[in-house]
Amino acid sequence: MSDFTLVGATLADGTTANIEVSGGVITSVGKGTSGESVDAKGLIALPGFVDLHTHLREPGYEQSETVRTGSMAAAMGGYTAVHAMANTHPVADTAGVVEQVKALGDEAGYVQVQPIGAVTVGLMGEQLAELGAMADSKAQVRVFSDDGKCVHDPLLMRRALAYVKNFGGVIAQHAQEPRLTENSQMNEGTVSAELGLAGWPAVAEEAIIARDVLLAEAVGSRIHICHLSTSGSVEIVRWAKARGIKVTAEVTPHHLLLTDELARGYDSVYKVNPPLRTAKDVEALRAALVDGTIDIVATDHAPHPDESKDCEWTAAAFGMLGLETAASIAQSVLIDSGQSSWTRFVEVMSTKPAEISGLPGQGGKIAAGEPANIALIDPAVKRTIVGGGASKSANQPYEGMTLPGAVVHTIFRGEFTVRDGNLVERGKA
Repeated sequence: MSDFTLVGATLADGTTANIEVSGGVITSVGKGTSGESVDAKGLIALPGFVDLHTHLREPGYEQSETVRTGSMAAAMGGYTAVHAMANTHPVADTAGVVEQVKALGDEAGYVQVQPIGAVTVGLMGEQLAELGAMADSKAQVRVFSDDGKCVHDPLLMRRALAYVKNFGGVIAQHAQEPRLTENSQMNEGTVSAELGLAGWPAVAEEAIIARDVLLAEAVGSRIHICHLSTSGSVEIVRWAKARGIKVTAEVTPHHLLLTDELARGYDSVYKVNPPLRTAKDVEALRAALVDGTIDIVATDHAPHPDESKDCEWTAAAFGMLGLETAASIAQSVLIDSGQSSWTRFVEVMSTKPAEISGLPGQGGKIAAGEPANIALIDPAVKRTIVGGGASKSANQPYEGMTLPGAVVHTIFRGEFTVRDGNLVERGKA
Protein backbone atom coordinates (compact mmCIF):
# COMPACT_ATOMS: atom_id res chain seq x y z
CA MET A 1 0.00 0.00 0.00
CA SER A 2 1.23 3.47 -0.86
CA ASP A 3 1.75 6.36 1.55
CA PHE A 4 0.41 9.78 0.57
CA THR A 5 -1.01 13.00 1.91
CA LEU A 6 -4.11 14.79 0.64
CA VAL A 7 -2.91 18.37 0.97
CA GLY A 8 -5.31 21.20 1.78
CA ALA A 9 -8.55 19.22 1.68
CA THR A 10 -11.74 20.76 3.04
CA LEU A 11 -13.60 18.61 5.56
CA ALA A 12 -17.37 18.40 5.98
CA ASP A 13 -17.27 20.93 8.84
CA GLY A 14 -15.57 23.51 6.61
CA THR A 15 -12.07 23.25 8.09
CA THR A 16 -9.04 22.50 5.93
CA ALA A 17 -6.42 19.88 6.72
CA ASN A 18 -3.81 17.57 5.32
CA ILE A 19 -4.93 13.95 5.44
CA GLU A 20 -2.05 11.52 5.77
CA VAL A 21 -2.62 7.92 4.69
CA SER A 22 -0.36 4.93 5.30
CA GLY A 23 -1.00 1.20 5.26
CA GLY A 24 -4.64 1.65 4.31
CA VAL A 25 -5.36 3.80 7.36
CA ILE A 26 -5.69 7.54 7.97
CA THR A 27 -2.69 8.28 10.19
CA SER A 28 -3.14 12.01 10.71
CA VAL A 29 -5.56 14.85 9.99
CA GLY A 30 -3.74 18.11 10.55
CA LYS A 31 -0.77 19.99 9.10
CA GLY A 32 1.73 17.19 8.51
CA THR A 33 2.77 15.59 5.25
CA SER A 34 4.28 12.23 4.44
CA GLY A 35 4.74 10.15 1.33
CA GLU A 36 3.45 11.49 -1.97
CA SER A 37 1.66 14.87 -1.86
CA VAL A 38 -1.70 14.96 -3.62
CA ASP A 39 -3.17 18.42 -4.17
CA ALA A 40 -6.66 18.50 -2.64
CA LYS A 41 -7.19 22.26 -2.48
CA GLY A 42 -10.76 23.16 -3.31
CA LEU A 43 -11.92 19.57 -2.84
CA ILE A 44 -14.32 18.34 -0.15
CA ALA A 45 -12.97 15.20 1.57
CA LEU A 46 -15.76 12.92 2.77
CA PRO A 47 -16.03 9.36 4.04
CA GLY A 48 -16.42 7.02 1.08
CA PHE A 49 -20.05 6.65 0.06
CA VAL A 50 -22.06 3.54 0.92
CA ASP A 51 -24.95 2.41 -1.28
CA LEU A 52 -27.54 0.24 0.39
CA HIS A 53 -29.32 -0.59 -2.86
CA THR A 54 -27.33 -1.65 -5.94
CA HIS A 55 -28.19 -4.14 -8.67
CA LEU A 56 -24.94 -5.73 -9.88
CA ARG A 57 -26.86 -8.40 -11.87
CA GLU A 58 -24.17 -11.09 -11.55
CA PRO A 59 -24.67 -14.04 -11.47
CA GLY A 60 -27.08 -14.60 -14.32
CA TYR A 61 -27.58 -11.23 -16.00
CA GLU A 62 -24.06 -10.34 -17.04
CA GLN A 63 -25.37 -8.77 -20.25
CA SER A 64 -26.63 -5.91 -18.06
CA GLU A 65 -23.80 -5.57 -15.52
CA THR A 66 -21.15 -7.58 -13.73
CA VAL A 67 -19.88 -7.20 -10.20
CA ARG A 68 -16.70 -5.74 -11.71
CA THR A 69 -18.34 -3.18 -14.02
CA GLY A 70 -20.83 -2.18 -11.33
CA SER A 71 -17.96 -1.79 -8.86
CA MET A 72 -16.16 0.43 -11.36
CA ALA A 73 -19.23 2.63 -11.74
CA ALA A 74 -19.53 2.79 -7.96
CA ALA A 75 -15.92 3.91 -7.57
CA MET A 76 -16.46 6.60 -10.20
CA GLY A 77 -19.37 7.83 -8.10
CA GLY A 78 -17.27 8.09 -4.91
CA TYR A 79 -18.48 4.84 -3.37
CA THR A 80 -16.29 2.55 -1.32
CA ALA A 81 -19.06 0.06 -0.48
CA VAL A 82 -22.19 -1.17 -2.22
CA HIS A 83 -24.87 -3.64 -1.19
CA ALA A 84 -25.72 -6.05 -4.00
CA MET A 85 -29.41 -6.90 -4.30
CA ALA A 86 -30.51 -10.52 -4.38
CA ASN A 87 -32.53 -10.64 -7.63
CA THR A 88 -29.83 -12.48 -9.56
CA HIS A 89 -30.01 -15.87 -11.31
CA PRO A 90 -29.67 -17.97 -9.28
CA VAL A 91 -31.27 -15.81 -6.64
CA ALA A 92 -29.00 -14.91 -3.71
CA ASP A 93 -31.06 -16.98 -1.28
CA THR A 94 -28.33 -19.35 -0.08
CA ALA A 95 -24.95 -19.04 1.59
CA GLY A 96 -23.26 -20.28 -1.58
CA VAL A 97 -24.58 -17.51 -3.81
CA VAL A 98 -23.94 -14.63 -1.40
CA GLU A 99 -20.40 -15.90 -0.86
CA GLN A 100 -19.91 -16.01 -4.64
CA VAL A 101 -21.02 -12.39 -4.98
CA LYS A 102 -18.71 -11.29 -2.16
CA ALA A 103 -15.79 -13.13 -3.74
CA LEU A 104 -16.41 -11.44 -7.09
CA GLY A 105 -16.39 -8.08 -5.34
CA ASP A 106 -13.16 -8.86 -3.52
CA GLU A 107 -11.57 -9.93 -6.79
CA ALA A 108 -12.60 -6.74 -8.59
CA GLY A 109 -11.10 -4.64 -5.80
CA TYR A 110 -12.86 -1.33 -6.48
CA VAL A 111 -15.32 -1.26 -3.58
CA GLN A 112 -16.48 -3.47 -0.75
CA VAL A 113 -19.32 -5.54 -2.20
CA GLN A 114 -21.69 -6.60 0.56
CA PRO A 115 -24.37 -9.05 -0.59
CA ILE A 116 -28.01 -8.67 0.41
CA GLY A 117 -29.80 -11.95 0.91
CA ALA A 118 -33.27 -12.78 -0.35
CA VAL A 119 -36.06 -12.94 2.21
CA THR A 120 -37.88 -15.77 0.45
CA VAL A 121 -36.76 -18.70 -1.65
CA GLY A 122 -36.45 -17.63 -5.27
CA LEU A 123 -38.12 -14.31 -4.41
CA MET A 124 -41.36 -16.22 -4.72
CA GLY A 125 -42.85 -15.01 -1.44
CA GLU A 126 -43.82 -18.50 -0.33
CA GLN A 127 -41.20 -19.65 2.19
CA LEU A 128 -38.31 -18.04 4.03
CA ALA A 129 -34.86 -18.35 2.50
CA GLU A 130 -31.81 -19.55 4.42
CA LEU A 131 -31.56 -16.35 6.46
CA GLY A 132 -29.48 -17.84 9.27
CA ALA A 133 -27.09 -19.64 6.92
CA MET A 134 -26.49 -16.43 4.95
CA ALA A 135 -25.93 -14.50 8.16
CA ASP A 136 -23.38 -17.08 9.34
CA SER A 137 -21.65 -17.35 5.95
CA LYS A 138 -18.39 -15.67 4.93
CA ALA A 139 -20.57 -12.88 3.50
CA GLN A 140 -21.98 -12.10 6.97
CA VAL A 141 -25.30 -10.95 5.50
CA ARG A 142 -27.32 -8.61 7.71
CA VAL A 143 -29.71 -7.02 5.18
CA PHE A 144 -32.38 -9.13 3.49
CA SER A 145 -34.68 -8.05 0.67
CA ASP A 146 -36.80 -9.46 -2.12
CA ASP A 147 -36.35 -6.13 -3.91
CA GLY A 148 -38.02 -6.12 -7.28
CA LYS A 149 -40.84 -7.92 -5.52
CA CYS A 150 -42.74 -7.18 -2.34
CA VAL A 151 -42.90 -9.62 0.56
CA HIS A 152 -46.67 -9.32 0.35
CA ASP A 153 -47.72 -12.10 2.76
CA PRO A 154 -48.04 -10.47 6.21
CA LEU A 155 -47.47 -13.72 8.08
CA LEU A 156 -44.26 -14.41 6.18
CA MET A 157 -43.12 -10.84 6.71
CA ARG A 158 -43.73 -11.09 10.44
CA ARG A 159 -41.74 -14.33 10.61
CA ALA A 160 -38.86 -12.76 8.69
CA LEU A 161 -38.78 -9.76 11.00
CA ALA A 162 -38.74 -12.01 14.03
CA TYR A 163 -36.03 -14.26 12.61
CA VAL A 164 -33.50 -11.55 11.69
CA LYS A 165 -33.96 -9.88 15.07
CA ASN A 166 -31.96 -12.76 16.57
CA PHE A 167 -28.74 -11.63 14.88
CA GLY A 168 -29.33 -7.89 14.45
CA GLY A 169 -30.52 -8.12 10.87
CA VAL A 170 -32.93 -5.91 8.99
CA ILE A 171 -35.59 -6.54 6.34
CA ALA A 172 -35.51 -4.07 3.46
CA GLN A 173 -38.98 -4.02 1.97
CA HIS A 174 -39.92 -3.23 -1.61
CA ALA A 175 -43.26 -1.65 -0.75
CA GLN A 176 -45.63 -2.55 -3.56
CA GLU A 177 -49.00 -4.21 -3.03
CA PRO A 178 -49.08 -6.52 -6.08
CA ARG A 179 -52.85 -6.58 -6.52
CA LEU A 180 -52.97 -2.79 -6.76
CA THR A 181 -50.20 -2.62 -9.38
CA GLU A 182 -51.07 -5.38 -11.84
CA ASN A 183 -49.89 -4.24 -15.29
CA SER A 184 -49.17 -0.75 -13.92
CA GLN A 185 -46.81 1.30 -16.07
CA MET A 186 -46.33 4.68 -14.39
CA ASN A 187 -47.62 6.90 -11.60
CA GLU A 188 -51.41 7.02 -11.42
CA GLY A 189 -52.48 10.59 -12.07
CA THR A 190 -53.17 13.19 -14.72
CA VAL A 191 -50.25 12.21 -16.93
CA SER A 192 -51.05 8.49 -16.95
CA ALA A 193 -54.67 9.27 -17.83
CA GLU A 194 -53.63 11.52 -20.70
CA LEU A 195 -51.09 9.00 -22.04
CA GLY A 196 -53.38 5.99 -21.66
CA LEU A 197 -50.86 4.09 -19.54
CA ALA A 198 -52.06 1.98 -16.61
CA GLY A 199 -51.63 3.92 -13.38
CA TRP A 200 -49.58 2.91 -10.34
CA PRO A 201 -51.38 4.31 -7.29
CA ALA A 202 -49.51 5.84 -4.37
CA VAL A 203 -51.60 3.77 -1.97
CA ALA A 204 -49.97 0.58 -3.30
CA GLU A 205 -46.74 1.73 -1.66
CA GLU A 206 -48.24 3.43 1.35
CA ALA A 207 -50.43 0.49 2.39
CA ILE A 208 -47.45 -1.88 2.61
CA ILE A 209 -45.35 0.63 4.55
CA ALA A 210 -48.19 1.17 7.04
CA ARG A 211 -48.62 -2.59 7.51
CA ASP A 212 -44.92 -3.30 7.87
CA VAL A 213 -44.08 -0.60 10.39
CA LEU A 214 -46.85 -2.03 12.57
CA LEU A 215 -45.49 -5.54 12.11
CA ALA A 216 -41.99 -4.30 13.03
CA GLU A 217 -43.43 -2.66 16.14
CA ALA A 218 -45.24 -5.86 17.15
CA VAL A 219 -42.09 -7.93 16.76
CA GLY A 220 -39.65 -5.31 18.05
CA SER A 221 -37.51 -5.70 14.95
CA ARG A 222 -35.99 -3.37 12.37
CA ILE A 223 -37.62 -2.54 9.03
CA HIS A 224 -36.02 -0.56 6.22
CA ILE A 225 -38.18 0.92 3.46
CA CYS A 226 -36.63 0.82 0.00
CA HIS A 227 -37.02 3.66 -2.53
CA LEU A 228 -39.69 5.78 -0.79
CA SER A 229 -41.51 7.71 -3.53
CA THR A 230 -44.68 9.43 -2.29
CA SER A 231 -45.57 12.24 0.08
CA GLY A 232 -47.97 9.86 1.85
CA SER A 233 -45.15 7.39 2.48
CA VAL A 234 -43.14 10.19 4.08
CA GLU A 235 -45.97 10.90 6.50
CA ILE A 236 -46.31 7.25 7.49
CA VAL A 237 -42.58 6.93 8.18
CA ARG A 238 -42.62 10.21 10.12
CA TRP A 239 -45.51 8.89 12.24
CA ALA A 240 -43.77 5.55 12.81
CA LYS A 241 -40.55 7.21 13.94
CA ALA A 242 -42.44 9.46 16.33
CA ARG A 243 -44.04 6.32 17.77
CA GLY A 244 -40.61 4.79 18.38
CA ILE A 245 -40.82 2.10 15.71
CA LYS A 246 -37.43 0.91 14.42
CA VAL A 247 -37.89 2.08 10.85
CA THR A 248 -35.40 3.58 8.41
CA ALA A 249 -36.08 4.73 4.87
CA GLU A 250 -34.21 5.54 1.69
CA VAL A 251 -34.89 7.75 -1.29
CA THR A 252 -33.34 7.37 -4.72
CA PRO A 253 -31.64 10.23 -6.58
CA HIS A 254 -34.16 9.99 -9.41
CA HIS A 255 -37.13 10.38 -7.08
CA LEU A 256 -35.48 13.53 -5.72
CA LEU A 257 -35.18 15.11 -9.15
CA LEU A 258 -37.41 13.63 -11.86
CA THR A 259 -41.20 13.63 -12.21
CA ASP A 260 -43.84 11.69 -14.12
CA GLU A 261 -44.04 14.53 -16.64
CA LEU A 262 -40.99 12.95 -18.30
CA ALA A 263 -43.15 10.02 -19.42
CA ARG A 264 -44.91 12.26 -21.94
CA GLY A 265 -42.31 11.43 -24.57
CA TYR A 266 -42.81 7.68 -24.00
CA ASP A 267 -39.03 7.38 -23.50
CA SER A 268 -38.72 4.18 -21.49
CA VAL A 269 -35.46 5.28 -19.87
CA TYR A 270 -37.85 6.96 -17.41
CA LYS A 271 -39.73 3.76 -16.64
CA VAL A 272 -38.80 2.73 -13.13
CA ASN A 273 -40.17 0.85 -10.12
CA PRO A 274 -41.55 2.58 -8.12
CA PRO A 275 -42.52 5.06 -10.82
CA LEU A 276 -41.51 8.69 -11.05
CA ARG A 277 -44.12 10.64 -9.11
CA THR A 278 -45.44 14.22 -9.13
CA ALA A 279 -43.65 17.48 -8.36
CA LYS A 280 -45.50 17.54 -5.03
CA ASP A 281 -44.03 14.16 -4.13
CA VAL A 282 -40.53 15.28 -5.14
CA GLU A 283 -40.87 18.34 -2.91
CA ALA A 284 -41.98 16.19 0.05
CA LEU A 285 -39.13 13.73 -0.45
CA ARG A 286 -36.53 16.49 -0.59
CA ALA A 287 -37.87 18.08 2.60
CA ALA A 288 -37.91 14.69 4.35
CA LEU A 289 -34.29 14.04 3.41
CA VAL A 290 -33.31 17.40 4.88
CA ASP A 291 -35.25 16.96 8.13
CA GLY A 292 -34.17 13.37 8.74
CA THR A 293 -37.46 11.56 8.16
CA ILE A 294 -35.72 9.86 5.25
CA ASP A 295 -32.42 8.47 6.48
CA ILE A 296 -30.34 7.88 3.37
CA VAL A 297 -29.91 8.27 -0.36
CA ALA A 298 -29.69 4.88 -2.09
CA THR A 299 -29.23 4.62 -5.84
CA ASP A 300 -31.33 1.58 -6.87
CA HIS A 301 -28.77 1.40 -9.69
CA ALA A 302 -30.59 -0.88 -12.15
CA PRO A 303 -28.68 -1.46 -15.40
CA HIS A 304 -30.37 -2.99 -18.45
CA PRO A 305 -29.09 -3.85 -21.93
CA ASP A 306 -30.23 -1.68 -24.81
CA GLU A 307 -32.77 -4.21 -26.08
CA SER A 308 -34.63 -4.08 -22.76
CA LYS A 309 -35.07 -0.31 -23.00
CA ASP A 310 -35.11 0.49 -26.72
CA CYS A 311 -38.67 -0.68 -27.20
CA GLU A 312 -42.21 0.50 -26.58
CA TRP A 313 -42.94 1.65 -23.04
CA THR A 314 -45.17 -1.25 -22.00
CA ALA A 315 -42.58 -3.84 -23.08
CA ALA A 316 -39.58 -2.08 -21.51
CA ALA A 317 -37.86 -3.13 -18.30
CA PHE A 318 -38.12 -1.04 -15.14
CA GLY A 319 -34.96 0.68 -13.91
CA MET A 320 -32.23 3.25 -14.49
CA LEU A 321 -28.57 3.88 -13.68
CA GLY A 322 -27.59 5.85 -10.61
CA LEU A 323 -24.15 5.21 -9.11
CA GLU A 324 -22.12 7.86 -10.94
CA THR A 325 -24.64 10.68 -10.49
CA ALA A 326 -26.00 10.17 -6.96
CA ALA A 327 -23.52 12.48 -5.22
CA SER A 328 -24.30 15.29 -7.64
CA ILE A 329 -28.01 15.06 -6.97
CA ALA A 330 -27.45 14.86 -3.22
CA GLN A 331 -25.29 17.99 -3.50
CA SER A 332 -28.03 19.73 -5.46
CA VAL A 333 -30.74 18.85 -2.90
CA LEU A 334 -28.76 19.40 0.29
CA ILE A 335 -26.01 21.91 -0.47
CA ASP A 336 -26.76 23.98 -3.56
CA SER A 337 -30.35 24.47 -2.39
CA GLY A 338 -29.07 26.08 0.81
CA GLN A 339 -31.31 23.72 2.80
CA SER A 340 -28.65 21.64 4.54
CA SER A 341 -24.93 20.97 4.97
CA TRP A 342 -22.03 18.72 4.05
CA THR A 343 -22.42 17.16 7.49
CA ARG A 344 -25.91 16.00 6.54
CA PHE A 345 -24.56 14.90 3.15
CA VAL A 346 -22.11 12.60 4.98
CA GLU A 347 -24.95 11.17 7.06
CA VAL A 348 -27.16 10.26 4.10
CA MET A 349 -24.41 9.07 1.74
CA SER A 350 -21.95 7.38 4.12
CA THR A 351 -22.57 7.12 7.85
CA LYS A 352 -26.20 6.08 8.06
CA PRO A 353 -26.24 3.44 5.29
CA ALA A 354 -23.19 1.77 6.88
CA GLU A 355 -24.92 1.94 10.25
CA ILE A 356 -28.15 0.40 8.95
CA SER A 357 -26.30 -2.59 7.52
CA GLY A 358 -23.74 -2.83 10.32
CA LEU A 359 -20.89 -2.61 7.82
CA PRO A 360 -17.57 -2.30 9.67
CA GLY A 361 -14.86 -0.02 8.32
CA GLN A 362 -17.25 2.05 6.22
CA GLY A 363 -18.97 5.37 6.82
CA GLY A 364 -16.54 6.40 9.54
CA LYS A 365 -15.05 9.81 10.22
CA ILE A 366 -12.12 11.38 8.42
CA ALA A 367 -9.92 10.89 11.48
CA ALA A 368 -6.67 9.26 12.56
CA GLY A 369 -7.03 5.52 12.99
CA GLU A 370 -9.99 5.19 10.62
CA PRO A 371 -9.78 3.07 7.44
CA ALA A 372 -8.82 5.23 4.46
CA ASN A 373 -12.11 5.04 2.58
CA ILE A 374 -12.44 8.55 1.19
CA ALA A 375 -14.25 10.41 -1.60
CA LEU A 376 -13.02 13.81 -2.75
CA ILE A 377 -15.50 16.03 -4.59
CA ASP A 378 -14.98 19.25 -6.49
CA PRO A 379 -18.26 20.99 -5.58
CA ALA A 380 -17.70 23.91 -7.98
CA VAL A 381 -17.71 21.83 -11.16
CA LYS A 382 -20.76 21.69 -13.41
CA ARG A 383 -20.83 18.62 -15.64
CA THR A 384 -23.06 17.53 -18.48
CA ILE A 385 -23.96 13.86 -18.25
CA VAL A 386 -23.12 11.80 -21.32
CA GLY A 387 -23.67 8.04 -21.59
CA GLY A 388 -23.69 5.39 -18.92
CA GLY A 389 -20.12 5.88 -17.72
CA ALA A 390 -18.32 2.81 -16.41
CA SER A 391 -21.50 0.72 -16.27
CA LYS A 392 -21.99 -2.00 -18.85
CA SER A 393 -25.43 -0.55 -19.60
CA ALA A 394 -26.51 2.85 -20.91
CA ASN A 395 -30.02 3.43 -19.47
CA GLN A 396 -28.99 6.86 -18.21
CA PRO A 397 -31.95 9.07 -17.20
CA TYR A 398 -29.79 12.20 -16.79
CA GLU A 399 -28.39 12.19 -20.33
CA GLY A 400 -27.73 15.78 -21.42
CA MET A 401 -28.50 17.23 -17.99
CA THR A 402 -26.02 19.51 -16.21
CA LEU A 403 -25.40 18.44 -12.62
CA PRO A 404 -23.26 20.02 -9.90
CA GLY A 405 -20.07 18.55 -8.45
CA ALA A 406 -17.73 15.84 -9.62
CA VAL A 407 -15.83 13.05 -7.90
CA VAL A 408 -12.12 13.74 -8.43
CA HIS A 409 -10.60 10.95 -6.30
CA THR A 410 -11.94 7.82 -4.66
CA ILE A 411 -9.73 6.01 -2.16
CA PHE A 412 -10.63 2.48 -1.05
CA ARG A 413 -8.66 0.94 1.80
CA GLY A 414 -5.82 3.36 1.22
CA GLU A 415 -5.56 2.87 -2.55
CA PHE A 416 -6.83 5.12 -5.33
CA THR A 417 -9.62 3.50 -7.32
CA VAL A 418 -10.32 6.80 -9.07
CA ARG A 419 -7.63 9.46 -9.49
CA ASP A 420 -8.12 12.81 -11.18
CA GLY A 421 -11.49 11.58 -12.37
CA ASN A 422 -10.12 8.47 -14.04
CA LEU A 423 -10.46 4.83 -13.05
CA VAL A 424 -7.33 3.13 -11.75
CA GLU A 425 -6.87 -0.46 -12.90
CA ARG A 426 -7.64 -2.85 -10.04
CA GLY A 427 -8.05 -6.56 -9.48
CA LYS A 428 -8.45 -8.98 -12.36
CA ALA A 429 -9.98 -7.93 -15.68
